[in-house]
Amino acid sequence: MTAAQSTVYYDSDLRRRPLVAEFQNFWRYRGLIRLLVARDLTVRYKRSVLGVWWTILNPMLTIGVLWIVFSNIFGRGGVLDEPYVIYLTAGILLSTYFSQGVIAAGSAIVNSRNILIKMYIPPEIFSLAASVAAASHFVLSLIPLFILQLVLGQGIPWTVVLVPIPAILMLMFITGAGLLIASAAVYYRDVLDISRVVTQLLNYLIPTFWTLDFVEGTAVELIVKANPVYSYLVIFRWWVYGGDRPPNWTIAVMFGSAVVVLVLGVYVFSRNWRRVAVRL
Repeated sequence: MTAAQSTVYYDSDLRRRPLVAEFQNFWRYRGLIRLLVARDLTVRYKRSVLGVWWTILNPMLTIGVLWIVFSNIFGRGGVLDEPYVIYLTAGILLSTYFSQGVIAAGSAIVNSRNILIKMYIPPEIFSLAASVAAASHFVLSLIPLFILQLVLGQGIPWTVVLVPIPAILMLMFITGAGLLIASAAVYYRDVLDISRVVTQLLNYLIPTFWTLDFVEGTAVELIVKANPVYSYLVIFRWWVYGGDRPPNWTIAVMFGSAVVVLVLGVYVFSRNWRRVAVRL
């Protein structure tokens, strides 16, 4: 292929095909996505002594504080079949993956303004790269969880090979939600602050450090189960360390929410991408 044949031309008047163009860009710019993810993993902790190890240490410090505070409240009483610290760690890792991923994906386009106003790169690439970087952090943070399971005698069940399923579906969910936020954030920067509050609220409405029996039989239980993040959490716990088997409907919700939110986010962004570029 000659240089002339490989040149990509950008026509601002060219209409995009909703959904199709975005997914084509995800594949076409996969090399750039890898570079952006690698940059996130290396630059974030470039000047720190521990470097990328902070990816593992940071959530563990949070888990340590919460374990000290809540172990005597939620960690006793025979409700759990697994050590409370394992239950807590799995919950914090999944909820952190969700919240940090959504915020990073939602703010990625605004934060990449200096690049986007100088050259043509499909803006959605930055949101996807931020989501993949969050997934990479999540995978690295599983290491201490596995160590805890071995040390405390919980073991690592064969179902751990299924953990990539909720991880990938959460990646889809985060990307779609991030594109929805990004589409609005270029108009109103307050959307980013509001999204931080909403993601924090959703994280509090899933049993991360508390157990579902505390709200069993109340209206709060229905609200918790209506939270889409709940299905990811219970399935992740079930597969990563052999927690309680979740009802079948949670699997349907997990798959359905991932597909619906991703398609909705990509579609909304596709319909607004010209205005997004102008507003930057």
